Amino acid sequence: MRSRLWFLVPPVLCSLFGQQAPSRSVWDGVYTEEQSKRGEALYGTACAKCHGDMLTGGEAAPPLTGGEFLANWNGLTVRDLFERIRISMPADRPGALSGAQTADILAHMLHVNQFPAGKTELERQTEILKQIRFEAMKPTVP
Repeated sequence: MRSRLWFLVPPVLCSLFGQQAPSRSVWDGVYTEEQSKRGEALYGTACAKCHGDMLTGGEAAPPLTGGEFLANWNGLTVRDLFERIRISMPADRPGALSGAQTADILAHMLHVNQFPAGKTELERQTEILKQIRFEAMKPTVP
């Protein structure tokens, strides 16, 4: 019976079962402007040939900005997106990017998608990144 009711367990209780709900979101300033600038340069050499200079996608590559991109990642964690990039990109050399390069490129992507910069760089440790929610819309404060 417990397995059927798992979906009813509130996220606050997930840590009791070995999962922890993300405590921050992309709206909390999870990267720095400097990191985004480094990422922009890396993006130009590693990503732009497929995803376009403006991150709008290409013939065989999806956009990395805009509604479709935001909808695809909404509700996931920054770790999910980080790992997707790290493991499968660039398409002609999957896994060639270091963790630091991946974090910098992701910072650039967050910047282009108008998520605010903060005072600390986006981490590359997946345990930290899984604590950051990817939220397409800015949460409203009650």
